[in-house]
Amino acid sequence: MAFHTYILRSLSTGRFYIGHTANLANRIARHNANRSPSLKHRGPWELVHAEEFRTRAEAARREREIKRMKSHQWIEQVVRASR
Repeated sequence: MAFHTYILRSLSTGRFYIGHTANLANRIARHNANRSPSLKHRGPWELVHAEEFRTRAEAARREREIKRMKSHQWIEQVVRASR
């Protein structure tokens, strides 16, 4: 089973959300259906970056690494590099 670290961008606010999951398509659908309390009514969300890992620990580690940067500009660079 693969795990993903992902970055979503809100189409309404331009803000980013970083997370990790085992089922990327389902997780994005849940975000867009307002089923995530922390993101409710802040979407719609678009996937702008995703990375695949073999273990949940690796995906969670990468999520923490991205979140530690706390820089909108740095996240924009990651997104641009993945296109």
